[in-house]
Amino acid sequence: MIRERLEVLDKLEKKIASIRESKSLRKQERLMNLKTFKQDLLAECKELNPAEKVYLARHLDRPRTDDYVAALFTDFFPQRGDHLYDNDKSILGGIGRYHGQAVTIVGQRKGHTAKENVEFNFGMACPEGYRKAMRIMEQAEKFRRPIITFVDTPGAYPGKEAEEHGQGEAIARSMAFMSKLTVPVVTIVIGEGNSGGALALSVANRIIMLENSVYSVLSPEGFASILWKDASRHEEACEIMKLTAEDLKEAKVADAIVEEPLGGAQRNPKLQFEYLDKVLEKELESLKGLSPAALREDRFKKFRSIGGL
Repeated sequence: MIRERLEVLDKLEKKIASIRESKSLRKQERLMNLKTFKQDLLAECKELNPAEKVYLARHLDRPRTDDYVAALFTDFFPQRGDHLYDNDKSILGGIGRYHGQAVTIVGQRKGHTAKENVEFNFGMACPEGYRKAMRIMEQAEKFRRPIITFVDTPGAYPGKEAEEHGQGEAIARSMAFMSKLTVPVVTIVIGEGNSGGALALSVANRIIMLENSVYSVLSPEGFASILWKDASRHEEACEIMKLTAEDLKEAKVADAIVEEPLGGAQRNPKLQFEYLDKVLEKELESLKGLSPAALREDRFKKFRSIGGL
């Protein structure tokens, strides 16, 4: 499994760093042997099964929405609250510049530490989060700014309070709202995109998926629990759910796949930002000359073509 390989790679890199600082007479020879071993391990990370991709999509050190915003955009100005009830911290949104162009950015964030995970509710938004997203996107529509959304969520928050505040209605309204937008909309799935929680920010002209990201109707554990009444069969579920970037590209859900460094995005975030930057710039450019009516029609045709319709 990829998990065991990554654990060995982490130990190997620490050993390499330690040897570099040593004064051993066989220093170069040992470094060469270890580097060869490292390359062999990385080569084993090329062909991953769906369960391994799910593991990487959820990796704690994987770059999050905040990291991509900091790396790809300048002059980012975050906006808070839905102007109705509260500010949902699991949704990050605001205005920034991408290659000098003003854009609106909205995304789910999980956080890197245990404290941040709790603060951001593990990326599971409440109704006020989706209403905040719509408020920010409505502003983008008014001022003709392209919208870029980042998807990374196990799903919308399923708690009693969220349901009382209209969770299903907020998700449905967000999807309906996005379908009518007349500005370019690009969605980037950077980790896991599950259920309506992901769909609420994904009604886009272009959907980009990172190589080891996943996008599905629900989590593999939830799928296995419903189908077999046994969540432990989640790896088996991964095989039949068609949730990988390659599966989604074939089904015409994803429009582009962004390569990841061997072993996952977390192994070289800087390189991952560069890979995504090239693809994002290309996809935005492809929408640049379309009229407002054509952008809406393009989005409609995209979703009508999913699954070969």
